[in-house]
Amino acid sequence: MSKFVPRLAFILAMVALTAFLVGDAMAFESKCAKDTDTQLKYCSGSTAVNYTVQEGDTLYGIARRYRVSLRELMKVNNLTGSLIRPGDVLKVPEPSEAKIALSRGKVSREELMLLAKIIHAEARGESFEGKIAVGAVVLNRIDSPHFPKTISDVIFQKNNQVYQFSPVADGSINLEPDEASVEAALQALSGKDPTGGALFFYNPELSTDRWIRTLPVVARIGNHVFATCL
Repeated sequence: MSKFVPRLAFILAMVALTAFLVGDAMAFESKCAKDTDTQLKYCSGSTAVNYTVQEGDTLYGIARRYRVSLRELMKVNNLTGSLIRPGDVLKVPEPSEAKIALSRGKVSREELMLLAKIIHAEARGESFEGKIAVGAVVLNRIDSPHFPKTISDVIFQKNNQVYQFSPVADGSINLEPDEASVEAALQALSGKDPTGGALFFYNPELSTDRWIRTLPVVARIGNHVFATCL
């Protein structure tokens, strides 16, 4: 009789463990089902976030909040326009912070928005590629031994008491960036660089700086010429 005791104990233990796991799984499933307003639960293995639209929400605002592109948000929800109504439940793709597994290194929201602001101020009216190119210049400077090591320090750098970027001096860097500029910042942070490594850019129709015109040109995108060091 005693030789059956260990086997019986094992069977009872497995039954108890199974009951515990099933109960726990059901409780988790129930919790995920109820928590639909702003889920970061990744239920059923999904990396999507469910967001219930509130009064005053806009599709663009939600995209910015979760750091995803407006285009991507519309795509995953099969939307053909930006009209949304309170009570609508939207699927939001994995937050871009997780996706920004940045070849450049992780950045804070403040740095991301600062990069978007300098892109907006410097490249308003330029193509989307031209916007990415401006962001890439800022990030290329971080990688260069001749410039500061953070987005903020690069953008606010002075040379002989003169700001490196004119929008900092004239205050236009404080303008609210548009959706394209935010998306361009994300693209640049993900490693895209249409300039091929430029450290400088200028508009040849407006620039009066003779020195910058002596630098080797690596790309021309829209109204900007992109250059690197000698």
